[in-house]
Amino acid sequence: MSLSDITSRITAAKAEANRPAGSTRLIAVSKVQPDERVRSVLETGHRVFGENKVQEAQGKWPSFREEFGPVEVHLIGPLQSNKVKPAVELFDAIHTLDRAKLARKIASEIQAQGKSPELFIQVNTGEEPQKAGVLPAEADSFIAECRAMDLVINGLMVIPPVDEEPALHFSLLRKIAERNGLSGLSMGMSSDFERAVALGATHVRVGSAIFGERAYEV
Repeated sequence: MSLSDITSRITAAKAEANRPAGSTRLIAVSKVQPDERVRSVLETGHRVFGENKVQEAQGKWPSFREEFGPVEVHLIGPLQSNKVKPAVELFDAIHTLDRAKLARKIASEIQAQGKSPELFIQVNTGEEPQKAGVLPAEADSFIAECRAMDLVINGLMVIPPVDEEPALHFSLLRKIAERNGLSGLSMGMSSDFERAVALGATHVRVGSAIFGERAYEV
């Protein structure tokens, strides 16, 4: 599958759901991908990418931005508190805000740097103990807590359990967002992005379907 195939499928899913053109952004997830694969996608003109780790992104994107010009890079993996400063410096969006300590560090760093990435709160809709994210029952209060720190929250993010129907989790995320006046919905990956688009996703995170399977070091 290619980038153009994914783009066409997103366009078709939006049309079928009567969603306006441009209402869903495709984040090409480039984590652990060789530079030549990332370069080939950049050469198509695509300019929105996702990374899981601050350190990997630091080693990749400054040089690509120098070569290709402005590129949006979104952090879609967990953020450690001690990596907040470089994360705010480097990323255009952080999709994994999930605890008060991290929110306080981000708020402080935004003040220090005078710039803010878009912020998405990760919600653990499946209430999985091994997964990051605020629990659905705590989402409203956490959103309010972040806003009390003068953080601008742009939306919510979810990674559904692998063995459950993702549409149920996308619908739950949408309900939480709607009652809190949030428009951003970061949901949907390679296997389920069309269902996410139909349920209102503003950002879908697609990696292997664009780049091919990742070659993790053993």
